[in-house]
Amino acid sequence: TRMGVEAVIRDGFEAAKHYRKMQTRWERLDTQTKMREMKPRIDFELEVLNEVLEGERLIHCHSYRQDEILMLIRVADDYDFTIGTLQHVLEGYKVAPEIAQHGAGASSFSDWWAYKMEVMDATPYSPAVMYEAGVLVSLNSDDSNLARRMNTEGAKPVRYGGVKPDEGLKMVSTNAAKQLNIFNTTGSLTKGKSADFAVWSGSPISTMSICLETWIDGRQYFDRK
Repeated sequence: TRMGVEAVIRDGFEAAKHYRKMQTRWERLDTQTKMREMKPRIDFELEVLNEVLEGERLIHCHSYRQDEILMLIRVADDYDFTIGTLQHVLEGYKVAPEIAQHGAGASSFSDWWAYKMEVMDATPYSPAVMYEAGVLVSLNSDDSNLARRMNTEGAKPVRYGGVKPDEGLKMVSTNAAKQLNIFNTTGSLTKGKSADFAVWSGSPISTMSICLETWIDGRQYFDRK
């Protein structure tokens, strides 16, 4: 059940907190006491959960419905950590202010909806609504064919919601790099970053533009000429 999902998550974090408490207690024992007691065993699952609680591990959470999104935001607030990015987040437009206030990013489908019960209320206006609320928004796709053409996905929030074209482009470049915490090496045409880019005949988000050149690691891999 959805209530059960929340309970399992909370149980995991409570176990992680207790685990760290026992480790801290052990480290503070004197040598003689340590000789009489057994050192807490290493639990890699709880180590990872503590990395979440301590802000050392970035969370990306799959989500569709507003109640699921709000549930995890409230859990994160209770345990004092911030969700990195909500993935898919198809009902994010319903709770956009809450997502923005928490500080989570949103990586959404641009215009997929009504293909199963969880997405019956999805809308192509959602990325624009979240953007206007102050959420860092990117676009993604589960479809391998569409994922090869993410540049034109950036045009859809322009059409559905009136987002400026340069902001639409950021949703498939700069913003995604920021959400993945790799913006220091990629995501923009900046000196010192990875030289992976394409040269287009027009706007990169236009279906009328033609790819003229492709560069990877500073080497030209494709030239239309």
